[in-house]
Amino acid sequence: MELDARYADAADALVLGASPKGFAVWAPTADNVAVCVYDGPRSAATGLHALQFDLRTGAWHASIPVRENTYYVYLVDVGVPGTGLVRQRVTDPYSVALAANGTRSLFVDLDSPATKPEGWDPKSTPKRIEAPTDLVVYELHVRDFSRDDATVPAAHRGKYLAFTDSESNGMRHLRALADAGVTDIHLLPVFDFATVPEVGCDPAGDKAHDCFNWGYDPVHFNAPEGSYASSADGNARIVEFRRMVQALHAANLRVGMDVVYNHTMAAGQAQWSVLDRIVPGYYHRYNDDGTLATSTCCANTATERRMMAKLMRDSVVLWATQYGIDSFRFDLMGHQPRAAMEDLQRALKAATGRDIPLIGEGWNFGEVADGNRFVQASQLSLAGSGIATFSDRARDAVRGGGPGDAMPALVDRKGWISGGATQGNADLVRIGLAGTLRDYVLDGRTLSSLDYNGQPAGYASQPGEVVNYVENHDNRTLYDIGLLKLPKDTPPGERARVQLLGTATTAFSQGIAYFHAGIDVLRSKSLDGNSFDSGDTANRLDWTYRDNGSGARPQDTAFMRDAFRDLLRIRASSTLFRLRTREDVMQRLTLPQTGTPEVIAGRLDGKGLAGARFPAVQYFLNASTAVRTLTLPASAGEPWVLHPVHLSPTAADARARDAKFDRTTGAFTIPPRTAVVFVQSESATLPDLLTFRLPARLSTDEDITVDVQLPEGYDAGHHYPVLYLDDGQDLADVHVRDTLEKVRSELAPFIVVAIHMPRDRMAGYGLADRVAGRSVVSPTKYGPVGANAHAYSEWVVRTLVPYVDAHWSTRADANGRAILGWSLGGINAFSLGWNYPEVFGRIGAFSPSFWLADAQDRRIAQELVRSSPAKPGLRAYFALGTKEEEGDRDKDGVIDVIDDANELATLLRERGGNDVVVVELPGGIHRQSSWAVMLPGFLRWAFPRR
Repeated sequence: MELDARYADAADALVLGASPKGFAVWAPTADNVAVCVYDGPRSAATGLHALQFDLRTGAWHASIPVRENTYYVYLVDVGVPGTGLVRQRVTDPYSVALAANGTRSLFVDLDSPATKPEGWDPKSTPKRIEAPTDLVVYELHVRDFSRDDATVPAAHRGKYLAFTDSESNGMRHLRALADAGVTDIHLLPVFDFATVPEVGCDPAGDKAHDCFNWGYDPVHFNAPEGSYASSADGNARIVEFRRMVQALHAANLRVGMDVVYNHTMAAGQAQWSVLDRIVPGYYHRYNDDGTLATSTCCANTATERRMMAKLMRDSVVLWATQYGIDSFRFDLMGHQPRAAMEDLQRALKAATGRDIPLIGEGWNFGEVADGNRFVQASQLSLAGSGIATFSDRARDAVRGGGPGDAMPALVDRKGWISGGATQGNADLVRIGLAGTLRDYVLDGRTLSSLDYNGQPAGYASQPGEVVNYVENHDNRTLYDIGLLKLPKDTPPGERARVQLLGTATTAFSQGIAYFHAGIDVLRSKSLDGNSFDSGDTANRLDWTYRDNGSGARPQDTAFMRDAFRDLLRIRASSTLFRLRTREDVMQRLTLPQTGTPEVIAGRLDGKGLAGARFPAVQYFLNASTAVRTLTLPASAGEPWVLHPVHLSPTAADARARDAKFDRTTGAFTIPPRTAVVFVQSESATLPDLLTFRLPARLSTDEDITVDVQLPEGYDAGHHYPVLYLDDGQDLADVHVRDTLEKVRSELAPFIVVAIHMPRDRMAGYGLADRVAGRSVVSPTKYGPVGANAHAYSEWVVRTLVPYVDAHWSTRADANGRAILGWSLGGINAFSLGWNYPEVFGRIGAFSPSFWLADAQDRRIAQELVRSSPAKPGLRAYFALGTKEEEGDRDKDGVIDVIDDANELATLLRERGGNDVVVVELPGGIHRQSSWAVMLPGFLRWAFPRR
């Protein structure tokens, strides 16, 4: 275009908008430009200043001091085709703040302390991803998130500040998702849009006056939306947006924005037109017949023009650097040039020093279709760019039909999960599992050679260039699709299972995983297929999980919620589900034919892959209503076991545990409507660790983490002894698994329950007096020790031990249990064994803190034994290093830690102990390395093979 040729090279580096030193606006066709300034959002003008034109750049400038919080508008005299010379009263396209409803621009210095919450740092991004394929996105609308959450203060509901209410139901839900594996919250449009009144909206009003809209009608790209702020005037929208980002980052969630640069709400002389009233005819795209292009729904922008591309580029850089935005989703990105997107990508990295993931809708339609105007940022044109596009291949196969379906196709065109498990649909799901890679070979053919509605089915050059999903804000929710397509007599619980199976196709697919908020709680929009302006009721989210809007039972919603999190945990457990390169996907992923399109299988080879965790993974997706058995000869003889998440006592989907593997034949038996993952353990003999958390009430409420190590060949029909370990977080440092491997032939098989230390270790570990019902607190130079020891002991005995006995096949008696600890955990283990001999029959203590004394300097463990009745049959094993300390208070040449242990051992024998052992490790010190050396001897003593 002529304006680009004349001005764009020089104008590209311009800093446009308001600053403390003046104003700058690009308006090369204007006859005159002035700026009108105001002290308030609705006050009278206090000044009018002429701007000067720069012939080189096409920009108008005014070099004048500008006070913080000055409101302003431009007066632009410009010729409008078909109208003539018009004086436009218009806001600044580069506005970073506004008066309510965008009537005036507001100058705010984004580096001013007044705009920054306490502790604000836009660079404090949670370190959740190392590559785009690590992204697990949860797409969320600001108002939906909290509008109906009664645990959010009324003034915060539907606002940015709702995210700062850390104990609300909604934030608890997001934190649970973050813990399970969600990395990014993607917010539907949050820059200034037209369709919600920022003052006086009425939730019960008509569509023009209510408080809801998705927001895909942008007006000012660089200012936060005011309807989500406590006040649409002033800098509240800036501060509160930053507080929202800060709160999400604190919840270990990155923040992404859904950005809409492909169109504006209006053009020409319309109320919401900004760009076209400054440079008429430049910023928007026109059809060949001269009419305004509106294929995106509104006034299409011309991002192929340099200054529109600059505006888009400058805008995303601002959001990343000033608001800490970590990823971007581009609405209708296929209407933008690939070159503009790559330029933007480079600018983001230069400004932030990091790669910021870019994803978008790469649909190919409208006046730009098939490269008619430029090389698009569309599905088939972005290979090699590192920019990802949403894939409709597996989406439509899973859901059935397409987004444009109407009745009766909405009912009749079944998806793979809803009765349409044809080979064609199954193959499209498999294409998604392979990351839609153009070079991946499926059943002897590359994906690029397979047809998908006249296009190549595979188009990505790397797995990070595809976004996998089965539901987003557009179209009907997956639950509503099920209401239409599943048989009417489908039981409610089975509907939830179908939903879970659909999300599993995304969780197991190579590429970026993308989930719509509420898909995990059976979200319904009452069959609404386009709820962009349908109000609060149709778009509500219920974080109490009682009402999904279409009659789902609370127990089914709870199942879906928890089982979905298990899927995320499985995806997070191994980089095999998140392969980064084309080569890895092609070499490591096998998608064998299963003999039926109702069952899809995938095998992933983890050998040599960082973070794989397992030598191999095998997953199955069974869409059938019946149990299916598949024989995979290549798996015969291999040690396949269920994934640790399936085996966990907290696993939500009990049906998955019914899956079986026959090692002799290589046959896998998969339950109906179930997603199942088998793994080969990284250990040659031991299953992988199972981890869960149990609530404990010590001085305050906390959750204590527990790891469970099952023995080789664990058989639920056999009852195993159990070793409980204090300080279970040291499992690796004390080489417990390695030791079990090395001496397993000498030991009876047993279960290890490793209890991670409580939040306050010095308070939780120590000595308790069960008879007195109290902790025995020892004053030390480090502070008091053992204040919560009694509460901790009661938690172990009353909560943890019954839980373990209920979930695994154990010998549920004292002879079947041993307790071991080291250092403070050692005296704690002794305390548990001494006080609860009916629970623990054997005590182990390495380098135990038997030096703990009372105010009279009496050793508290010894005093407890002296004052207690005899405990006949007690068994104890104490191990100590000869170099643990230098103290020798009785000057007998033996360090105190050994003297203390021997003294206690003598007392125990006097009180009936018939197997009390004290072992000295020559040169041993008070460290995990020495405890690892002590461990084999203890295990041979406690669990000898008979």
